[in-house]
Amino acid sequence: MKEKPKTRKSLSKRFKITKGGKILRRIVGQMHYRSKKSGKKKRELRRYVQVDKPKAKKIKKSLKY
Repeated sequence: MKEKPKTRKSLSKRFKITKGGKILRRIVGQMHYRSKKSGKKKRELRRYVQVDKPKAKKIKKSLKY
């Protein structure tokens, strides 16, 4: 019997899939040097952005199961 492929857990923690099938990721640059950044910049970094299509295709393949 063929085994079912496993979900890549590291990717499932980093990305969200919307109901419509879009893949979202966090904006980079949030953790280091926060004291230099303005409050506005820190708030902007908290949101999620959509992954571009070529990368989204690869990510979806890894998050299939």
